[in-house]
Amino acid sequence: MAVQSHDPNLYQHRDQIPVRRALISVSDKSRLLELASALEAADVEIVSTGSTAATIREAGYRVTDVSEVTGFAEALDGRVKTLHPAVHSGLLADLRLASHREQLEELGFAPFELVVVNLYPFEQTVAAGKPAADIVENVDIGGPAMVRATAKNHANAAIVVAPARDSDVIDALASGGTTLALRRTLATEAFVHTAQYDAAVANWFLDQEDRDWSDAPVETDSDDDDASIDSLFENEEAYVGYEVFGLRESVLRYGENSHQRAALFTENEGAGIAQAPQLHGKEMSYNNYVDADAALRAAYDHERPAVAIIKHANPCGIAVAPEGAADPIAAAHELAHACDPVSAFGGVIAANRPVTAQMARTVSEIFTEVIVAPGFEPEAIEILSKKKNVRLLVLPGDFEQNPIEMRQVSGGFLLQDADRSFAPASSWQLAAGEAADEAMLAELDFAWRACRAVKSNGILLTQDGASVGVGMGQVNRVDSCRLAVTRAGDRAQGAVAASDAFFPFADGLQVLIDAGVRAMVQPGGSVRDEEVIAAAEAAGLTMYFTGERHFFH
Repeated sequence: MAVQSHDPNLYQHRDQIPVRRALISVSDKSRLLELASALEAADVEIVSTGSTAATIREAGYRVTDVSEVTGFAEALDGRVKTLHPAVHSGLLADLRLASHREQLEELGFAPFELVVVNLYPFEQTVAAGKPAADIVENVDIGGPAMVRATAKNHANAAIVVAPARDSDVIDALASGGTTLALRRTLATEAFVHTAQYDAAVANWFLDQEDRDWSDAPVETDSDDDDASIDSLFENEEAYVGYEVFGLRESVLRYGENSHQRAALFTENEGAGIAQAPQLHGKEMSYNNYVDADAALRAAYDHERPAVAIIKHANPCGIAVAPEGAADPIAAAHELAHACDPVSAFGGVIAANRPVTAQMARTVSEIFTEVIVAPGFEPEAIEILSKKKNVRLLVLPGDFEQNPIEMRQVSGGFLLQDADRSFAPASSWQLAAGEAADEAMLAELDFAWRACRAVKSNGILLTQDGASVGVGMGQVNRVDSCRLAVTRAGDRAQGAVAASDAFFPFADGLQVLIDAGVRAMVQPGGSVRDEEVIAAAEAAGLTMYFTGERHFFH
């Protein structure tokens, strides 16, 4: 793309400069897609690098790889990608000078009016206690060069080094371009940023003057198991003899606990939580991914608009929208949250419909770690983006639940068909009490589906398409029943209940009966079914057997 000839007077004393071309290379992608959307809407050409370009492209936005601009692929494991005249000429050209404009045309290079760069996370890598070789690799070279070049050339281009400034750029796009005042402010922030970055690097090197540098990377063909394990966290492509790992998408800050290493790997043709672009918020953690996946599993068990709120892989609440709700997904969220508001604090939310502005307003009042959904209304993004920590994930358009589940055990892996089967209510056996009417049967069917998301031993109480009490993860079913009715309180009166497996004795069912539960659905199949049926009959409880169980370990 060559610079076009213009009236030289257009380049003198420029205040507001339209953005026609932007260069983006960021490690913090919390607001990347919001910015990409605004740039595409303003018909701005986006040039980008590596994973940044991949994230933009996967979200459906147009992007040009920097290698297409330079004519060279990234080299030396990514150490060299933007250090090229085709990039830096576009950053440093002072378009107020006719000689610069002429040279750009002769070279066939084009200027950038906007540059968005985050530097490698050097200080975070040091804080995580990584080896010296890893820390040295996080000394950014190309990033500071681009930042300083653009800041120097602020008369012609804007430099953004913090995601918090993306909103200023989006506003500038809407008003016709960046002003000189904004570009000067951004340039000042950029020079402060690189100065602090360089100081952090220098201080670390000063602290290492007397250390042993023997942990420098060495190329080896060793089959040592420890080296293979390390490579899962250190190499861009990490098959390491284990085809199941696929491609490493990102190294996470840590695993379930701060002393554990962790990384996210993606399947080549996957379309799930691992591929979900992040619209906003802090970097996803290992636990965030685990809970978000559990929330999706729960929300997508229902065909009607549904919301699941998850904490530590267990539901705090699951609900479907009431018939005729004006805003179904917002109504489903309110019902799910009402199940256990205390536990929902700091939870993870999944919706099986796009998040609306109304749902966003409600969620914005509650501390939430992650929201994952098939989409977000623009106003919902605007509302939720004001909460700097909440992570917003949008599912790939071709999202579907995995048909196979895998779990590692010592020395190998377990594979199984995913639990996607629900025996229809029409096939259930009436074991006790009067047959349920259509409304009660629908409620029992909801409870049966929702109970699958509860860790065994799982007991779920529901009313009007929403959970009101959950008992999970106990080592006996009686304790799970007690926990469920305790959580439900007065709402247990008149509720229906579901159990993920049969009752080995009547004592657990009696806890539910005493709390006022009016109907029950469970697999049946216990050697003491007759004892359990007798307890239900004595209480006048309607109880169905499904013939299938839904253990979730």
